Amino acid sequence: MNIPQPKPVSFSKTTITELMIPSYANFGGKIHGGILLSLIDKVAYACASKHAANYCVTVSVDNVDFLEPVEVGDLVHLKAAVVYVGNSSLVIGINVIAENVKEGTVKKTNNSFVTMVAKGDDDKPTQVPELILESREEVRLFMEAVKRRELKKDYRQKVTEVSTLLREHPHEKLIQGERCVLKLKDHI
Repeated sequence: MNIPQPKPVSFSKTTITELMIPSYANFGGKIHGGILLSLIDKVAYACASKHAANYCVTVSVDNVDFLEPVEVGDLVHLKAAVVYVGNSSLVIGINVIAENVKEGTVKKTNNSFVTMVAKGDDDKPTQVPELILESREEVRLFMEAVKRRELKKDYRQKVTEVSTLLREHPHEKLIQGERCVLKLKDHI
């Protein structure tokens, strides 16, 4: 097996810029969130596949925070960088910036972390190059990704535990004060 050579974060940094056109708008006249999610996935793929030198697939999209609306006519810049690598996985950090060229304004509209997995020619996960960290910021982002991974694992475990508990012992009292109306037709 060929062991891939380590690559610096700078090797695969990727920026995609796209003009926001009227057909991308939602009923409120702002750019539809799904358009931005599609562009986030696209830039994540470009960045991950460049680092991995292989086809990559999306495993999860974490922390998509919509901070500001994007307007028709804005130029949207999606800036992506590999912030963490595992054996076959890569976490891509993405910042989305909207630029209003007419007004000369720029605003950060989204940020996200996308986990990708590299696939070999046999369509199985394949090893990715190690990541060379060249700044304190890159080290911080790498360690934050490690911590997010741990928290995600803990979260999944807790959700499974709660789901199992509620399936075995439904607690109608827990929903008191919530915005729902209880009209059970089956016996729990």
